[in-house]
Amino acid sequence: MLRVNRFFQAFLDDYETITILIPRQGYDGLEKTFVLLDQDASIPLNIEESYEVENHIKFVCKFKTIIEIGSLYEIVDERGRKTDLQIGAIIRTKQFDKDFYTDQPLGISYSSEKIKGSLWAPTALYVKVRLWKSNEHNMMEMALTRGNKGVWTFEKKGNYEGYFYMFLVCVNLVWYELVDPYAKAVSINGEWGVVVDLSKTSIRRFSTPFMKHKTDAVIYELHVRDASMHQRSGIIEKGTFNGLTEIPTKTPEDLSTGLSYFKELGISHIELLPVNDFGGVDERMPFSQYNWGYNPVHYQAVEGSYSSDPFDPYARIEELKEVIQAFHKQGIKVIIDVVYNHVYIKEQSHFEKLVPGYFFRYDQYGFPSNGTGVGNDFASERKMARRYILDSIKYWLEEYDVDGFRFDLMGILDIETMKQVSKLTQDRKKDIFLLGEGWDLPTILPYGDKAIISNSAQLPFISFFNDQFRDSIKGSTFHLHEKGYALGNSHKRTEVRESVTGSIHFSSVLKGIFEEPVQSINYVESHDNHTFWDKMSVCCSDEQEEILRKRQRLATSMVILSQGIPFLHAGQEFYRTKKGIGNSYNSMDDINQLDWSKRECFHDDVDYVKELIKLRRSHGAFRFHTNRKIKDHFLVIEDLNPVISYHLKDVKKYGPWSDIVVVHNHLYLKKQLILPKEGTWYLACTPERCSAFEVNDIIEKQLEIEDIGTYILYCV
Repeated sequence: MLRVNRFFQAFLDDYETITILIPRQGYDGLEKTFVLLDQDASIPLNIEESYEVENHIKFVCKFKTIIEIGSLYEIVDERGRKTDLQIGAIIRTKQFDKDFYTDQPLGISYSSEKIKGSLWAPTALYVKVRLWKSNEHNMMEMALTRGNKGVWTFEKKGNYEGYFYMFLVCVNLVWYELVDPYAKAVSINGEWGVVVDLSKTSIRRFSTPFMKHKTDAVIYELHVRDASMHQRSGIIEKGTFNGLTEIPTKTPEDLSTGLSYFKELGISHIELLPVNDFGGVDERMPFSQYNWGYNPVHYQAVEGSYSSDPFDPYARIEELKEVIQAFHKQGIKVIIDVVYNHVYIKEQSHFEKLVPGYFFRYDQYGFPSNGTGVGNDFASERKMARRYILDSIKYWLEEYDVDGFRFDLMGILDIETMKQVSKLTQDRKKDIFLLGEGWDLPTILPYGDKAIISNSAQLPFISFFNDQFRDSIKGSTFHLHEKGYALGNSHKRTEVRESVTGSIHFSSVLKGIFEEPVQSINYVESHDNHTFWDKMSVCCSDEQEEILRKRQRLATSMVILSQGIPFLHAGQEFYRTKKGIGNSYNSMDDINQLDWSKRECFHDDVDYVKELIKLRRSHGAFRFHTNRKIKDHFLVIEDLNPVISYHLKDVKKYGPWSDIVVVHNHLYLKKQLILPKEGTWYLACTPERCSAFEVNDIIEKQLEIEDIGTYILYCV
């Protein structure tokens, strides 16, 4: 018989400790004794200490017997009152991890003859599965069998394709209904899991050019819905996966949009904001709400609000696969944004219902760790939590053929997990791209175990968003009025010089933050916080639009030309604005959509960025992949303060030119750059015009600098 009305509560906190809580109001102050009932045996508990905790008296008791997790035990006090022994903090012990880690297959296995299911639920007393076809009135229910390591299994003959299913687990005498964490398909709004035949979603795969070095990449960050919602996008199926596959598409003024545009821009990787199932948007009415997607609910199922038919479990799977292969067909690799650092709502998550307290971090007082700021931190360091992340990554890589992963708030995750992610992915795709946010957040994890920038030397295959680069060029993200170098602040010059050298340890002055340039993701704007244009509108409100455009072109050119890996936020090249909204995660389309009319208005600026990307990709000197090569060929030109300038010398073996000079100027001032080598120099780029293959001018001896922007010269 299941009881949940308890006078007092007892918790198994480790293999020899039981904690008992009695309400202060109901405690009579008399001496307490407790006995553990183990089948026919009665085992006295030794009370080691007792004290008040909020409105309870807490008794810490020791015992000597073997407890079998998943069996029912009772505690009796001196007055004969009983309570069940609940699973407590024992689940967060290393011994529990050791005892119950398993590599057995988990989830649903489908064939036309039968389905098999398995669920890891070591603390459950009972587990059931419910299956139904069209409505819950036709539901069938069956019990699962407990096996080794707390894995429960079932097998049922018959063809159950298209059936909905749910698991029910009884933990601490409470029944929880949950969706399978390994569900590959879900119903509308992710309410139920769905049994699907994934072989029916297979499509033709296209290969993309192998990328030898990560610094060869140019990453473009995009939200699925933003790409097509604007009325001038020329895209028919707006806001959907299908909209991303339409080609060719054009604005009313006959300029490319969507996939056609991304191809023309010259990027190597598209990075999609989360495409797994998330909360915050009702899939029944997807355009009545908006969300970036950082509310993860189901990690291995696809979001339905981007689907042409969110009621069809197959549609979203097939359509996302079509998106990935559409980009592959154009030679563009696809990175997906993954959010393993937290769940949407911990108390409602299938992880918490499955093994309460295991998958999340808690402090020494038993309160949830909240380094993410959303109420929960995923405990990646625990063996089965880590296994889940690895299984999920493997699934997206193999089933969807993605080319990389961007880890949201990666600093919440532990180094060992990210090392294993690196090995798993590189074993399967040699040019996989892994990057993440390496911020040091206040989670309950030792500093030395965090996957953060200061520990980047332990994660050589992972790239980190470089906030020093961002803030030195743009200005502080969190202090809107603070200006960076591109906005006219000459005091940021040292940090900027570090940034353009790839943020490596370049010299005793330019110490950098990374071992190698392949770890630096160079950017000045992303989906987070104000766009560059919106920040300038506040910082430089006294300047005319023409000057602001020069400043943004300067910042974008610094992103593209610096050593390291360039990262562009979609629309940055045509001055994307979110109308001053910094955190637009749930703002509607009028704030978040790509405004394709700006692509029309600023098509010359777009062409400028295209040429910058061509320049970078045409010569290896802009994208050295080791610090040794940078130190061998990169010379900082010291005598043009506050102008940033440098000489890439003796670089003929890396491209068509023997020497290159790059100049970044952020003020209206006159300077003369004495060219570092005699001979004929060709001007490839000025603040107004850029061409990778056409000469703008021929320069002898010195270059006159007076405009805000970037100059590039080369000699052959």
